Amino acid sequence: MHAPTPSPPGRALNRLGPALGAAGAVLALWYLLARSGAVGPGLLPTPAETAAALADSARSGILAADLAASLTRAGQGFALGALCGSALGFATGYLPRLSAAVTPVISFLRPIPAIALVPLATAWFGIGETAKRLLIAYAVLLAVWLYVHDGVTRVPVSHLRAARSLGAPLYRRFTEVLLPAAAPALLAALRYGASVALLALVAAELGGADSGLAYRLQVDGQFLRVDRMFAGLLVLGLLGVAVDLVLAAVGRRFVHWSAS
Repeated sequence: MHAPTPSPPGRALNRLGPALGAAGAVLALWYLLARSGAVGPGLLPTPAETAAALADSARSGILAADLAASLTRAGQGFALGALCGSALGFATGYLPRLSAAVTPVISFLRPIPAIALVPLATAWFGIGETAKRLLIAYAVLLAVWLYVHDGVTRVPVSHLRAARSLGAPLYRRFTEVLLPAAAPALLAALRYGASVALLALVAAELGGADSGLAYRLQVDGQFLRVDRMFAGLLVLGLLGVAVDLVLAAVGRRFVHWSAS
């Protein structure tokens, strides 16, 4: 006898159940730790105090302004870095000679974090938006390139040779063979690049800004408003989760043969 098929709400609950359980456990542990006195007074707010600080920030309009500024910076930097990183990854993955020339340069740059380049970017471009977007794009480009380059190099050469032997021009070999085969790697690259964009955003906004989530964290830290700091960290984390879920949904829609 077959078990009854769960209803749509039941399927949603089955998917979300483990995540909700883990979130509840984290909140309970957070509350107990805050009440235990293990951390100095006022240095670890409870979840309720953090939620109150977040609500106050939302009511005042500060959260909306900071979120808009950070999303604009991160979005523009991500778009530029993802576009350049993807194009370069496909090029180096497909052309061995170009890979031999470019890979050592990128391998040299990858260990240099975006935050280490903040003083240099500020000296070159000032404290305006250009420096912040380029820093984010730099970090995203290096992350995306690695995934895309690796994905393209894993495409079986026999598939490309077969397409060429059948007379397919270069653009058809790219759009009908290389791109679909490397699409799962591209999706993974974009998801990872989005998280890197948020990491680089923090470094960029600490380099001189008058708005943004990371800027607000710095200001709240100077006044020891730990509840607001936790609220800012919570927003950054939730923002990362939301962006990843959106990219994963897009991937399931357009890269349905991927296991991601």
